Amino acid sequence: MAAEQMADGPQESTLPPPPRPLDAIDQDILKILQADGRASIRSVAERVHVSRANAYARINRLVEDGVIRGFSARVDHERAGHGTSAYVTLKIVQNTWRTVRDQLRLLPGASHIALVGGDFDVLLLVHAPDNRALRELVLTRLQAIPEVLSTRTLLVFEEEDLEPEA
Repeated sequence: MAAEQMADGPQESTLPPPPRPLDAIDQDILKILQADGRASIRSVAERVHVSRANAYARINRLVEDGVIRGFSARVDHERAGHGTSAYVTLKIVQNTWRTVRDQLRLLPGASHIALVGGDFDVLLLVHAPDNRALRELVLTRLQAIPEVLSTRTLLVFEEEDLEPEA
């Protein structure tokens, strides 16, 4: 395949260009938007002491550079009907991370997936309506993935999102 690509000429890179350095104002804008993704341009501009046009341009640059990957709502999972949360550790077959990751993305309630180093390979955060649904997810869905060698489930008794100071 690589020889075929070489014969066709140079391939365009799919990686974004490296982000430009962030100054103190950019850092302040990030803190404000992390605390309140719905903050208006006007509010951001006032709080960091720049013009609205400057704030707008900076936020657009942060988005274009991939520093800001999107805007989202923080959800209270219990109030949203997902009263059970767990971290599930997985040991997987070597060199199957991308395949496993793609399958984990499809799981209902999966909210965070990380490839890690240590005693296990993958850390998965899931939210489920109840323990029965969590059990079904782990014992039926996760353990049915051929590349998953073993799992360990860590129930979350209480959780709190840490909000950055604005």
